[in-house]
Amino acid sequence: MRAKIAGLVEEALRAAVEDGELKAADFPEIILEKPKREEFGDFATNVAMLLASSQRRPPREIAATLARRIAGAEGVERCEVAGPGFINIFLEKSFWAAVLAEIARRGRDFGRSAAGRGRRVQVEFVSANPTGPLHIGHGRGAAIGDSLANLLEAAGFDVTREYYLNDVGRQMNTLAESVRLRYLEMLGREIDFPDDHYRGDYIRDIARDVVAKHGDRFLDEPEERCRDFFRDFAKEAILEGIKKDLKDFGVCFDVWYSEASLHERGVVAETIGELRRRGHVYDKDGATWLATSALGDDKDRVLVKADGSLTYFASDIAYHREKLERGFDEIIDIWGADHHGYGPRMKALFRALGCDEGRLRIVFIQLVSLTRGGEPVAMSTRAGEFVTLRDVMDEVGSDACRFFFLMRKSDAHLEFDLDLAKSQAPENPVYYVQYCHARICSIGAFAAEKGFTAPSQPSPRVLARLAEKDELRIIRHLSLFEEVVVRSAEEAEPHRMTFYLRELAGLFHSYYNHTRVVTDDDELTAARLLLCSAVRTVIANGLGLIGVSAPEKM
Repeated sequence: MRAKIAGLVEEALRAAVEDGELKAADFPEIILEKPKREEFGDFATNVAMLLASSQRRPPREIAATLARRIAGAEGVERCEVAGPGFINIFLEKSFWAAVLAEIARRGRDFGRSAAGRGRRVQVEFVSANPTGPLHIGHGRGAAIGDSLANLLEAAGFDVTREYYLNDVGRQMNTLAESVRLRYLEMLGREIDFPDDHYRGDYIRDIARDVVAKHGDRFLDEPEERCRDFFRDFAKEAILEGIKKDLKDFGVCFDVWYSEASLHERGVVAETIGELRRRGHVYDKDGATWLATSALGDDKDRVLVKADGSLTYFASDIAYHREKLERGFDEIIDIWGADHHGYGPRMKALFRALGCDEGRLRIVFIQLVSLTRGGEPVAMSTRAGEFVTLRDVMDEVGSDACRFFFLMRKSDAHLEFDLDLAKSQAPENPVYYVQYCHARICSIGAFAAEKGFTAPSQPSPRVLARLAEKDELRIIRHLSLFEEVVVRSAEEAEPHRMTFYLRELAGLFHSYYNHTRVVTDDDELTAARLLLCSAVRTVIANGLGLIGVSAPEKM
Protein backbone atom coordinates (compact mmCIF):
# COMPACT_ATOMS: atom_id res chain seq x y z
CA MET A 1 0.00 0.00 0.00
CA ARG A 2 2.75 2.43 0.94
CA ALA A 3 4.52 1.66 -2.34
CA LYS A 4 1.35 2.58 -4.28
CA ILE A 5 1.12 5.95 -2.56
CA ALA A 6 4.83 6.58 -3.07
CA GLY A 7 4.20 5.88 -6.74
CA LEU A 8 1.52 8.58 -6.81
CA VAL A 9 3.96 11.09 -5.32
CA GLU A 10 6.62 10.14 -7.87
CA GLU A 11 4.10 10.59 -10.70
CA ALA A 12 3.26 14.04 -9.36
CA LEU A 13 6.96 14.94 -9.32
CA ARG A 14 7.46 13.81 -12.91
CA ALA A 15 4.36 15.67 -14.10
CA ALA A 16 5.49 18.86 -12.35
CA VAL A 17 8.86 18.63 -14.12
CA GLU A 18 7.23 18.01 -17.50
CA ASP A 19 5.00 21.07 -17.02
CA GLY A 20 7.94 23.23 -15.97
CA GLU A 21 6.72 23.76 -12.40
CA LEU A 22 9.78 21.99 -10.97
CA LYS A 23 13.34 21.75 -12.25
CA ALA A 24 14.65 18.35 -13.33
CA ALA A 25 16.78 16.89 -10.56
CA ASP A 26 17.80 13.71 -8.78
CA PHE A 27 14.75 13.46 -6.59
CA PRO A 28 15.09 12.02 -3.06
CA GLU A 29 13.57 8.73 -1.96
CA ILE A 30 9.88 9.16 -1.18
CA ILE A 31 9.46 8.71 2.56
CA LEU A 32 5.90 8.16 3.73
CA GLU A 33 4.86 8.19 7.35
CA LYS A 34 1.63 7.19 9.00
CA PRO A 35 0.49 10.27 10.96
CA LYS A 36 -0.10 9.68 14.66
CA ARG A 37 -3.36 11.59 14.48
CA GLU A 38 -6.10 10.60 12.02
CA GLU A 39 -7.00 14.21 11.22
CA PHE A 40 -3.61 14.53 9.53
CA GLY A 41 -4.51 11.97 6.88
CA ASP A 42 -3.62 8.39 6.00
CA PHE A 43 -0.07 9.16 4.89
CA ALA A 44 2.26 12.15 5.08
CA THR A 45 5.47 12.96 3.21
CA ASN A 46 8.22 15.54 3.71
CA VAL A 47 9.44 15.36 0.09
CA ALA A 48 8.74 19.06 -0.50
CA MET A 49 11.09 20.03 2.34
CA LEU A 50 13.79 17.75 0.97
CA LEU A 51 13.45 19.43 -2.44
CA ALA A 52 13.54 23.03 -1.18
CA SER A 53 17.32 23.42 -1.40
CA SER A 54 17.78 22.01 -4.91
CA GLN A 55 14.65 23.74 -6.25
CA ARG A 56 15.50 27.05 -4.50
CA ARG A 57 11.86 27.50 -3.57
CA PRO A 58 9.90 27.56 -0.29
CA PRO A 59 8.87 24.01 0.73
CA ARG A 60 5.19 24.98 1.19
CA GLU A 61 5.12 26.27 -2.40
CA ILE A 62 6.57 22.96 -3.68
CA ALA A 63 4.15 21.04 -1.45
CA ALA A 64 1.17 22.94 -2.89
CA THR A 65 2.29 22.11 -6.43
CA LEU A 66 2.57 18.41 -5.65
CA ALA A 67 -0.57 18.23 -3.48
CA ARG A 68 -2.66 19.63 -6.31
CA ARG A 69 -1.54 16.80 -8.60
CA ILE A 70 -1.75 14.03 -5.99
CA ALA A 71 -5.32 15.09 -5.14
CA GLY A 72 -6.40 14.27 -8.68
CA ALA A 73 -5.15 10.67 -8.55
CA GLU A 74 -7.57 7.76 -8.41
CA GLY A 75 -8.38 6.69 -4.86
CA VAL A 76 -7.23 9.97 -3.28
CA GLU A 77 -9.94 11.91 -1.47
CA ARG A 78 -7.91 15.05 -0.86
CA CYS A 79 -4.40 16.41 -0.18
CA GLU A 80 -3.44 19.12 2.30
CA VAL A 81 -0.28 21.10 2.95
CA ALA A 82 0.60 21.32 6.63
CA GLY A 83 3.24 22.91 8.80
CA PRO A 84 6.52 23.85 7.11
CA GLY A 85 5.72 21.80 4.02
CA PHE A 86 4.30 18.38 4.86
CA ILE A 87 1.87 16.86 2.38
CA ASN A 88 -0.98 15.03 4.10
CA ILE A 89 -2.76 12.50 1.88
CA PHE A 90 -6.33 11.37 2.57
CA LEU A 91 -7.53 8.25 0.74
CA GLU A 92 -11.06 7.35 -0.28
CA LYS A 93 -12.78 4.55 1.60
CA SER A 94 -12.92 2.51 -1.60
CA PHE A 95 -9.12 2.56 -1.70
CA TRP A 96 -8.99 0.81 1.66
CA ALA A 97 -11.78 -1.61 0.84
CA ALA A 98 -9.67 -2.98 -2.00
CA VAL A 99 -7.22 -4.25 0.61
CA LEU A 100 -9.83 -6.74 1.86
CA ALA A 101 -10.48 -7.97 -1.67
CA GLU A 102 -6.74 -8.56 -2.14
CA ILE A 103 -6.46 -10.49 1.14
CA ALA A 104 -9.44 -12.64 0.17
CA ARG A 105 -7.86 -13.33 -3.23
CA ARG A 106 -4.31 -14.10 -2.04
CA GLY A 107 -5.09 -15.88 1.23
CA ARG A 108 -1.97 -17.58 2.62
CA ASP A 109 0.18 -15.72 0.10
CA PHE A 110 -0.88 -12.30 1.33
CA GLY A 111 2.19 -10.54 2.65
CA ARG A 112 4.60 -12.36 0.36
CA SER A 113 6.43 -10.36 -2.27
CA ALA A 114 9.36 -10.37 -4.68
CA ALA A 115 11.14 -7.48 -2.92
CA GLY A 116 14.29 -9.57 -2.47
CA ARG A 117 14.45 -10.43 -6.17
CA GLY A 118 15.83 -13.89 -5.40
CA ARG A 119 19.06 -12.59 -3.82
CA ARG A 120 20.90 -15.38 -1.99
CA VAL A 121 21.17 -14.93 1.76
CA GLN A 122 22.81 -17.24 4.26
CA VAL A 123 21.59 -17.01 7.85
CA GLU A 124 23.90 -18.66 10.36
CA PHE A 125 22.37 -18.94 13.82
CA VAL A 126 22.46 -20.84 17.10
CA SER A 127 25.84 -22.49 16.28
CA ALA A 128 26.23 -23.53 19.93
CA ASN A 129 29.32 -25.58 20.74
CA PRO A 130 28.36 -29.28 20.95
CA THR A 131 29.54 -29.41 24.56
CA GLY A 132 26.17 -29.25 26.28
CA PRO A 133 22.43 -28.79 25.79
CA LEU A 134 20.97 -25.55 24.43
CA HIS A 135 20.27 -22.90 27.05
CA ILE A 136 17.67 -20.14 26.83
CA GLY A 137 20.14 -17.74 25.22
CA HIS A 138 20.51 -20.21 22.36
CA GLY A 139 16.72 -20.45 22.28
CA ARG A 140 16.39 -16.72 21.72
CA GLY A 141 18.95 -16.94 18.93
CA ALA A 142 17.04 -19.86 17.39
CA ALA A 143 13.72 -17.98 17.46
CA ILE A 144 15.26 -14.84 15.97
CA GLY A 145 17.29 -16.67 13.31
CA ASP A 146 14.51 -18.96 12.16
CA SER A 147 11.91 -16.17 12.10
CA LEU A 148 14.28 -13.91 10.18
CA ALA A 149 14.88 -16.69 7.63
CA ASN A 150 11.10 -17.15 7.24
CA LEU A 151 10.60 -13.42 6.74
CA LEU A 152 13.41 -13.22 4.20
CA GLU A 153 11.84 -16.03 2.20
CA ALA A 154 8.43 -14.34 2.35
CA ALA A 155 10.08 -11.14 1.09
CA GLY A 156 11.48 -12.90 -1.97
CA PHE A 157 15.02 -13.85 -0.89
CA ASP A 158 16.64 -17.24 -1.50
CA VAL A 159 17.61 -18.33 2.03
CA THR A 160 20.00 -20.95 3.40
CA ARG A 161 19.78 -21.73 7.13
CA GLU A 162 23.11 -22.88 8.54
CA TYR A 163 24.45 -24.18 11.85
CA TYR A 164 28.23 -23.98 12.40
CA LEU A 165 29.61 -26.72 14.63
CA ASN A 166 32.71 -25.79 16.64
CA ASP A 167 33.71 -29.43 16.89
CA VAL A 168 37.50 -29.13 17.24
CA GLY A 169 39.84 -27.51 19.73
CA ARG A 170 40.34 -27.27 23.44
CA GLN A 171 36.68 -27.28 24.45
CA MET A 172 36.09 -30.58 22.64
CA ASN A 173 39.12 -32.17 24.31
CA THR A 174 37.81 -30.89 27.66
CA LEU A 175 34.44 -32.47 26.87
CA ALA A 176 36.11 -35.79 26.08
CA GLU A 177 38.09 -35.76 29.32
CA SER A 178 35.01 -34.74 31.35
CA VAL A 179 33.08 -37.77 30.08
CA ARG A 180 36.09 -40.10 30.50
CA LEU A 181 36.56 -39.08 34.13
CA ARG A 182 32.85 -39.64 34.92
CA TYR A 183 33.10 -42.98 33.14
CA LEU A 184 36.02 -44.00 35.37
CA GLU A 185 34.11 -42.78 38.42
CA MET A 186 31.12 -44.95 37.54
CA LEU A 187 33.38 -47.96 37.31
CA GLY A 188 34.69 -47.41 40.83
CA ARG A 189 37.82 -45.37 40.24
CA GLU A 190 38.60 -42.40 42.41
CA ILE A 191 39.05 -39.30 40.29
CA ASP A 192 40.09 -35.69 40.73
CA PHE A 193 37.60 -33.75 38.62
CA PRO A 194 39.08 -30.38 37.51
CA ASP A 195 37.11 -27.19 38.14
CA ASP A 196 37.36 -26.11 34.49
CA HIS A 197 35.72 -29.32 33.15
CA TYR A 198 32.04 -29.75 32.24
CA ARG A 199 30.08 -30.62 35.37
CA GLY A 200 26.43 -30.89 34.30
CA ASP A 201 24.37 -34.01 34.90
CA TYR A 202 24.31 -34.54 31.14
CA ILE A 203 28.01 -35.52 31.36
CA ARG A 204 27.12 -38.32 33.77
CA ASP A 205 24.28 -39.38 31.45
CA ILE A 206 26.71 -39.70 28.54
CA ALA A 207 29.25 -41.57 30.68
CA ARG A 208 26.50 -43.93 31.85
CA ASP A 209 25.65 -44.60 28.20
CA VAL A 210 29.30 -45.45 27.48
CA VAL A 211 29.28 -47.94 30.34
CA ALA A 212 26.03 -49.49 29.09
CA LYS A 213 27.36 -49.91 25.54
CA HIS A 214 31.07 -50.61 26.10
CA GLY A 215 31.42 -51.81 29.69
CA ASP A 216 34.94 -51.48 31.11
CA ARG A 217 36.66 -51.50 27.72
CA PHE A 218 38.34 -48.11 28.35
CA LEU A 219 38.96 -48.55 32.06
CA ASP A 220 42.73 -49.01 31.72
CA GLU A 221 43.22 -47.14 28.46
CA PRO A 222 45.53 -44.08 28.65
CA GLU A 223 43.71 -40.80 28.14
CA GLU A 224 45.49 -39.98 24.87
CA ARG A 225 44.53 -43.34 23.33
CA CYS A 226 40.80 -43.02 23.97
CA ARG A 227 40.34 -39.26 23.69
CA ASP A 228 39.01 -39.45 20.14
CA PHE A 229 36.43 -42.05 21.13
CA PHE A 230 35.09 -40.06 24.10
CA ARG A 231 35.11 -36.83 22.11
CA ASP A 232 33.15 -38.30 19.20
CA PHE A 233 30.78 -40.26 21.43
CA ALA A 234 29.97 -37.19 23.54
CA LYS A 235 29.67 -34.92 20.52
CA GLU A 236 27.16 -37.20 18.79
CA ALA A 237 25.10 -37.64 21.96
CA ILE A 238 24.94 -33.89 22.59
CA LEU A 239 24.32 -33.07 18.95
CA GLU A 240 21.43 -35.52 18.85
CA GLY A 241 19.87 -33.69 21.80
CA ILE A 242 20.45 -30.29 20.20
CA LYS A 243 18.77 -31.41 16.98
CA LYS A 244 15.82 -32.85 18.91
CA ASP A 245 15.34 -29.64 20.90
CA LEU A 246 15.52 -27.52 17.75
CA LYS A 247 13.07 -29.74 15.88
CA ASP A 248 10.59 -29.51 18.75
CA PHE A 249 11.14 -25.75 18.69
CA GLY A 250 10.18 -25.69 15.02
CA VAL A 251 13.69 -24.98 13.74
CA CYS A 252 15.33 -26.91 10.90
CA PHE A 253 18.65 -26.22 9.17
CA ASP A 254 19.60 -26.69 5.54
CA VAL A 255 23.30 -27.09 6.38
CA TRP A 256 25.17 -28.41 9.43
CA TYR A 257 28.71 -27.19 8.82
CA SER A 258 31.57 -28.83 10.72
CA GLU A 259 34.59 -26.76 11.75
CA ALA A 260 36.60 -29.98 11.63
CA SER A 261 35.91 -30.22 7.90
CA LEU A 262 37.72 -26.92 7.37
CA HIS A 263 40.89 -28.41 8.82
CA GLU A 264 40.48 -31.77 7.09
CA ARG A 265 40.22 -30.05 3.69
CA GLY A 266 43.09 -27.66 4.40
CA VAL A 267 40.83 -24.60 4.07
CA VAL A 268 42.27 -22.86 7.15
CA ALA A 269 45.88 -23.11 5.95
CA GLU A 270 44.79 -22.11 2.45
CA THR A 271 43.00 -19.01 3.78
CA ILE A 272 45.98 -17.90 5.85
CA GLY A 273 48.15 -18.39 2.76
CA GLU A 274 45.89 -16.23 0.62
CA LEU A 275 45.83 -13.45 3.20
CA ARG A 276 49.62 -13.62 3.46
CA ARG A 277 49.90 -13.24 -0.32
CA ARG A 278 47.65 -10.20 -0.09
CA GLY A 279 50.04 -8.68 2.44
CA HIS A 280 47.79 -8.90 5.49
CA VAL A 281 49.57 -11.68 7.44
CA TYR A 282 52.91 -11.37 9.24
CA ASP A 283 54.98 -13.29 11.81
CA LYS A 284 55.99 -11.87 15.17
CA ASP A 285 57.18 -13.39 18.46
CA GLY A 286 56.84 -16.86 17.00
CA ALA A 287 53.14 -16.36 16.20
CA THR A 288 51.26 -15.61 12.97
CA TRP A 289 49.12 -12.48 12.93
CA LEU A 290 46.40 -10.93 10.75
CA ALA A 291 46.96 -7.17 10.43
CA THR A 292 43.36 -6.19 11.14
CA SER A 293 44.29 -2.89 12.86
CA ALA A 294 45.10 -1.45 9.42
CA LEU A 295 41.60 -2.44 8.28
CA GLY A 296 39.44 -0.89 10.99
CA ASP A 297 39.95 -3.25 13.95
CA ASP A 298 41.36 -1.97 17.25
CA LYS A 299 44.35 -4.34 17.15
CA ASP A 300 45.92 -7.14 15.13
CA ARG A 301 44.70 -10.69 15.74
CA VAL A 302 46.64 -13.91 16.28
CA LEU A 303 45.91 -16.73 13.83
CA VAL A 304 48.58 -19.25 14.86
CA LYS A 305 49.96 -19.19 18.41
CA ALA A 306 53.65 -19.53 19.23
CA ASP A 307 53.06 -23.19 20.18
CA GLY A 308 51.71 -23.87 16.68
CA SER A 309 48.06 -24.20 17.66
CA LEU A 310 45.38 -22.37 15.70
CA THR A 311 43.09 -19.80 17.26
CA TYR A 312 39.32 -19.94 16.85
CA PHE A 313 39.61 -16.79 14.76
CA ALA A 314 41.69 -18.69 12.20
CA SER A 315 38.80 -21.11 11.69
CA ASP A 316 36.30 -18.26 11.59
CA ILE A 317 38.09 -16.43 8.79
CA ALA A 318 38.36 -19.65 6.77
CA TYR A 319 34.67 -20.34 7.28
CA HIS A 320 33.65 -16.85 6.17
CA ARG A 321 35.94 -16.95 3.15
CA GLU A 322 34.25 -20.22 2.21
CA LYS A 323 30.83 -18.58 2.65
CA LEU A 324 31.84 -15.91 0.16
CA GLU A 325 33.02 -18.55 -2.30
CA ARG A 326 29.61 -20.19 -2.15
CA GLY A 327 28.22 -17.04 -3.76
CA PHE A 328 25.89 -15.62 -1.12
CA ASP A 329 24.87 -12.04 -1.82
CA GLU A 330 24.50 -11.43 1.90
CA ILE A 331 25.79 -13.27 4.95
CA ILE A 332 23.91 -12.82 8.23
CA ASP A 333 25.60 -14.02 11.42
CA ILE A 334 23.43 -14.18 14.53
CA TRP A 335 25.73 -14.20 17.55
CA GLY A 336 25.48 -13.90 21.30
CA ALA A 337 26.40 -10.64 23.01
CA ASP A 338 29.71 -12.20 24.14
CA HIS A 339 30.85 -12.04 20.48
CA HIS A 340 30.37 -8.27 20.25
CA GLY A 341 34.08 -7.65 19.76
CA TYR A 342 34.10 -9.91 16.73
CA GLY A 343 32.25 -7.41 14.55
CA PRO A 344 35.18 -5.12 13.61
CA ARG A 345 37.60 -8.00 13.05
CA MET A 346 35.18 -9.83 10.74
CA LYS A 347 34.54 -6.63 8.77
CA ALA A 348 38.34 -6.26 8.55
CA LEU A 349 38.57 -9.78 7.10
CA PHE A 350 36.17 -8.86 4.29
CA ARG A 351 38.30 -5.83 3.46
CA ALA A 352 41.43 -7.99 3.52
CA LEU A 353 39.82 -10.37 1.03
CA GLY A 354 38.85 -7.47 -1.22
CA CYS A 355 35.13 -8.02 -0.63
CA ASP A 356 32.36 -5.56 0.11
CA GLU A 357 31.96 -5.60 3.89
CA GLY A 358 28.32 -4.70 3.33
CA ARG A 359 27.75 -8.34 2.39
CA LEU A 360 28.21 -9.23 6.06
CA ARG A 361 25.58 -8.36 8.64
CA ILE A 362 25.99 -9.32 12.28
CA VAL A 363 22.96 -9.49 14.56
CA PHE A 364 23.83 -9.61 18.25
CA ILE A 365 21.54 -11.35 20.74
CA GLN A 366 21.40 -9.92 24.23
CA LEU A 367 20.92 -11.98 27.36
CA VAL A 368 17.67 -13.45 28.65
CA SER A 369 16.72 -13.46 32.32
CA LEU A 370 13.89 -15.54 33.74
CA THR A 371 11.41 -14.47 36.41
CA ARG A 372 8.76 -16.39 38.29
CA GLY A 373 6.29 -14.74 40.64
CA GLY A 374 8.13 -11.48 40.15
CA GLU A 375 11.39 -12.98 41.40
CA PRO A 376 14.46 -13.80 39.28
CA VAL A 377 15.10 -17.47 38.53
CA ALA A 378 18.66 -18.51 39.43
CA MET A 379 20.65 -19.35 36.32
CA SER A 380 24.15 -19.86 37.72
CA THR A 381 26.43 -22.17 35.75
CA ARG A 382 28.96 -22.60 38.59
CA ALA A 383 27.88 -26.17 39.22
CA GLY A 384 27.46 -26.92 35.53
CA GLU A 385 23.69 -26.58 35.72
CA PHE A 386 21.72 -23.95 33.81
CA VAL A 387 18.22 -23.32 32.52
CA THR A 388 17.93 -25.09 29.19
CA LEU A 389 15.71 -24.33 26.25
CA ARG A 390 14.06 -27.70 26.87
CA ASP A 391 13.20 -26.68 30.46
CA VAL A 392 11.39 -23.55 29.29
CA MET A 393 9.69 -25.27 26.33
CA ASP A 394 8.38 -27.99 28.63
CA GLU A 395 7.00 -25.42 31.05
CA VAL A 396 5.41 -22.80 28.78
CA GLY A 397 5.27 -24.43 25.33
CA SER A 398 7.07 -23.71 22.10
CA ASP A 399 4.58 -21.03 20.94
CA ALA A 400 4.98 -18.86 24.03
CA CYS A 401 8.74 -19.43 23.97
CA ARG A 402 9.14 -18.21 20.40
CA PHE A 403 6.77 -15.26 20.76
CA PHE A 404 8.36 -14.05 24.00
CA PHE A 405 11.88 -14.34 22.57
CA LEU A 406 10.76 -11.98 19.79
CA MET A 407 9.03 -9.37 21.93
CA ARG A 408 12.05 -7.09 22.07
CA LYS A 409 14.76 -6.05 19.65
CA SER A 410 17.53 -8.65 19.56
CA ASP A 411 20.19 -6.36 21.04
CA ALA A 412 18.00 -5.45 24.03
CA HIS A 413 18.00 -7.47 27.24
CA LEU A 414 14.88 -9.64 27.56
CA GLU A 415 13.11 -10.46 30.80
CA PHE A 416 11.08 -13.65 30.33
CA ASP A 417 8.18 -13.91 32.78
CA LEU A 418 7.38 -17.63 33.06
CA ASP A 419 4.09 -17.07 34.89
CA LEU A 420 2.91 -14.57 32.29
CA ALA A 421 3.89 -16.90 29.43
CA LYS A 422 1.66 -19.64 30.88
CA SER A 423 -1.32 -17.47 31.72
CA GLN A 424 -4.51 -17.41 29.68
CA ALA A 425 -5.15 -13.72 30.08
CA PRO A 426 -5.06 -10.63 27.85
CA GLU A 427 -1.84 -9.58 29.56
CA ASN A 428 -0.10 -12.56 27.93
CA PRO A 429 0.87 -11.25 24.46
CA VAL A 430 0.95 -14.59 22.66
CA TYR A 431 -2.38 -15.65 24.18
CA TYR A 432 -3.85 -12.26 23.25
CA VAL A 433 -2.89 -12.69 19.58
CA GLN A 434 -3.76 -16.39 19.32
CA TYR A 435 -7.09 -15.78 21.03
CA CYS A 436 -7.90 -13.17 18.40
CA HIS A 437 -7.50 -15.85 15.72
CA ALA A 438 -9.54 -18.38 17.70
CA ARG A 439 -12.23 -15.79 18.40
CA ILE A 440 -12.63 -15.05 14.68
CA CYS A 441 -12.85 -18.79 13.94
CA SER A 442 -15.65 -18.98 16.52
CA ILE A 443 -17.42 -16.01 14.91
CA GLY A 444 -17.17 -17.74 11.54
CA ALA A 445 -18.62 -20.97 12.95
CA PHE A 446 -21.53 -19.08 14.55
CA ALA A 447 -22.19 -17.20 11.30
CA ALA A 448 -22.15 -20.46 9.33
CA GLU A 449 -24.83 -21.87 11.64
CA LYS A 450 -26.93 -18.85 10.73
CA GLY A 451 -26.28 -19.39 7.03
CA PHE A 452 -23.64 -16.66 6.53
CA THR A 453 -20.11 -16.90 5.11
CA ALA A 454 -17.57 -14.29 4.10
CA PRO A 455 -17.79 -13.61 0.35
CA SER A 456 -14.78 -14.94 -1.58
CA GLN A 457 -15.14 -12.23 -4.24
CA PRO A 458 -16.67 -9.25 -2.45
CA SER A 459 -18.61 -6.74 -4.53
CA PRO A 460 -17.97 -2.98 -4.28
CA ARG A 461 -21.40 -2.67 -2.72
CA VAL A 462 -20.50 -5.03 0.15
CA LEU A 463 -17.09 -3.41 0.62
CA ALA A 464 -18.69 0.02 0.84
CA ARG A 465 -20.60 -1.04 3.97
CA LEU A 466 -17.37 -0.98 5.98
CA ALA A 467 -17.35 2.69 6.85
CA GLU A 468 -17.02 2.79 10.65
CA LYS A 469 -13.84 4.40 12.01
CA ASP A 470 -12.79 1.21 13.81
CA GLU A 471 -13.27 -0.81 10.63
CA LEU A 472 -11.13 1.57 8.62
CA ARG A 473 -8.44 1.53 11.32
CA ILE A 474 -8.28 -2.24 11.07
CA ILE A 475 -8.12 -2.19 7.27
CA ARG A 476 -5.36 0.41 7.33
CA HIS A 477 -3.38 -1.81 9.68
CA LEU A 478 -3.96 -4.86 7.49
CA SER A 479 -2.62 -2.91 4.52
CA LEU A 480 0.75 -2.53 6.29
CA PHE A 481 1.37 -6.27 6.58
CA GLU A 482 3.47 -6.75 3.45
CA GLU A 483 5.57 -3.72 4.36
CA VAL A 484 6.15 -5.11 7.86
CA VAL A 485 7.33 -8.40 6.34
CA VAL A 486 9.75 -6.64 4.00
CA ARG A 487 11.05 -4.21 6.63
CA SER A 488 11.48 -7.00 9.18
CA ALA A 489 13.49 -8.97 6.64
CA GLU A 490 15.60 -6.14 5.26
CA GLU A 491 16.39 -4.67 8.68
CA ALA A 492 16.89 -8.12 10.28
CA GLU A 493 14.34 -7.22 12.96
CA PRO A 494 11.76 -10.00 13.34
CA HIS A 495 10.46 -8.42 16.55
CA ARG A 496 8.56 -5.99 14.30
CA MET A 497 6.13 -8.80 13.51
CA THR A 498 5.17 -9.41 17.16
CA PHE A 499 4.60 -5.67 17.59
CA TYR A 500 2.42 -5.60 14.48
CA LEU A 501 0.36 -8.63 15.49
CA ARG A 502 -0.24 -7.35 19.01
CA GLU A 503 -1.51 -4.04 17.62
CA LEU A 504 -3.76 -5.79 15.10
CA ALA A 505 -5.20 -8.05 17.80
CA GLY A 506 -5.82 -5.01 19.99
CA LEU A 507 -7.68 -3.22 17.22
CA PHE A 508 -9.87 -6.24 16.53
CA HIS A 509 -10.66 -7.08 20.17
CA SER A 510 -11.70 -3.46 20.74
CA TYR A 511 -13.86 -3.50 17.61
CA TYR A 512 -15.55 -6.78 18.48
CA ASN A 513 -16.33 -5.68 22.05
CA HIS A 514 -18.79 -3.04 20.79
CA THR A 515 -19.76 -4.29 17.32
CA ARG A 516 -22.07 -7.11 16.26
CA VAL A 517 -20.71 -9.02 13.31
CA VAL A 518 -23.78 -11.14 12.53
CA THR A 519 -26.70 -8.72 12.17
CA ASP A 520 -30.17 -8.59 10.64
CA ASP A 521 -28.65 -6.80 7.65
CA ASP A 522 -27.30 -9.51 5.33
CA GLU A 523 -25.10 -7.16 3.35
CA LEU A 524 -23.54 -5.61 6.47
CA THR A 525 -23.01 -9.07 7.95
CA ALA A 526 -21.22 -10.19 4.78
CA ALA A 527 -18.99 -7.10 4.92
CA ARG A 528 -18.07 -7.62 8.56
CA LEU A 529 -17.42 -11.31 8.04
CA LEU A 530 -15.09 -10.32 5.22
CA LEU A 531 -13.23 -8.00 7.61
CA CYS A 532 -13.02 -10.77 10.22
CA SER A 533 -11.74 -13.22 7.65
CA ALA A 534 -9.03 -10.79 6.55
CA VAL A 535 -7.84 -10.28 10.12
CA ARG A 536 -7.78 -14.05 10.67
CA THR A 537 -5.74 -14.56 7.49
CA VAL A 538 -3.17 -11.91 8.39
CA ILE A 539 -2.80 -13.12 11.98
CA ALA A 540 -2.34 -16.71 10.77
CA ASN A 541 0.19 -15.60 8.15
CA GLY A 542 2.07 -13.43 10.62
CA LEU A 543 2.19 -16.08 13.34
CA GLY A 544 3.33 -18.64 10.77
CA LEU A 545 6.28 -16.44 9.80
CA ILE A 546 7.53 -16.40 13.40
CA GLY A 547 6.90 -20.10 13.90
CA VAL A 548 3.87 -19.79 16.20
CA SER A 549 0.64 -21.72 15.69
CA ALA A 550 -2.75 -20.11 15.01
CA PRO A 551 -5.25 -22.25 16.96
CA GLU A 552 -8.90 -22.34 15.96
CA LYS A 553 -10.06 -23.06 19.52
CA MET A 554 -8.67 -21.97 22.89
